[in-house]
Amino acid sequence: MLANLNMLLSRYGESMMWLARYMERIENLARLLEVTEAFVRNPDGSPGWDSILQINSDEERYAAIYPFPATEENILAFYITESANPTSIRAMAHMVRENARSARPLISTEMWMQLNVFTRSMMELSTPDIRRNGLSGLCNRLKQDCQTHFGVTEGTLYRDQAWLFYLLGKYLERSDQITRLIDIRYHTLLPGGETSGSQMDITQWGSVLRSAAAYHAFRRLQPVTTTPANVVGFLLKNEGFPRSLMLNLRQVDNTLNALSTHYNLRHQCSPLQERIINLRATLEDQTAEDIISRGLHEYMTYIQDQLAALQADVSITFWPAAPLMSREETFIPQ
Repeated sequence: MLANLNMLLSRYGESMMWLARYMERIENLARLLEVTEAFVRNPDGSPGWDSILQINSDEERYAAIYPFPATEENILAFYITESANPTSIRAMAHMVRENARSARPLISTEMWMQLNVFTRSMMELSTPDIRRNGLSGLCNRLKQDCQTHFGVTEGTLYRDQAWLFYLLGKYLERSDQITRLIDIRYHTLLPGGETSGSQMDITQWGSVLRSAAAYHAFRRLQPVTTTPANVVGFLLKNEGFPRSLMLNLRQVDNTLNALSTHYNLRHQCSPLQERIINLRATLEDQTAEDIISRGLHEYMTYIQDQLAALQADVSITFWPAAPLMSREETFIPQ
């Protein structure tokens, strides 16, 4: 394996990273759709479907296919069955399948079988399927299938560079997604007329936590008080929640360190680790109140830009040849 290190990195590393990233995106999108239908409301009481477009930076792409305002029917079609949208479930399932096919010599038989069934069913989804089974049923199925994938992968994938690049993609995607969620949800809810601490205020901030699968974990630590600063602080800085920015930046650093230490890649990984160390320092040196008062949007934008630069650096370092995905398909903010 070590004798063919360069071939491994160029042929398989990218596919493993993007396999993990796309599976994370599918699960995250399923949760966003489900929570938006149930909890996220515009001032007129209607579901806030347009907030999903903002989180995914999809406003222009949506406008090119569907007319505004964003209706439930069009949003669901755009994000579930629309082949022309690279961030739809159908399109991402296709990319998962292609990346799994590219890495087939390395992934386990169990992974391949589960992904083959999952992606085929998602690529065949139609509008009648959604209507017949209901959005909640579909989203629960998506989340369960993604969690099954992560469990099968954890239990069967050999621990070598392929595993580390898979982890790198997983943690980078979680870091990016949590900053997008916080940025858009915070500024959507902040101008509202509800009194801080009111039942509506608590419900809305609870929807932010549910969008990140964080509601139960947050309640373990904050059984009574729900404030914007508490929610933002938990999602950004908590060291125990699997999707917090702090934890995932640390996991990215640990993964790069493992690549550096065990596979003689210190020269390649050092610049990448330096960027992550600086990001972690900016987060550790501020409280949630500091971040909000100094400009939450500006800080989230900074984090997203740094993560995009890190992804670009990883690509240049390990697979400088023509990329598997186009810039638009990568979903990394430029």
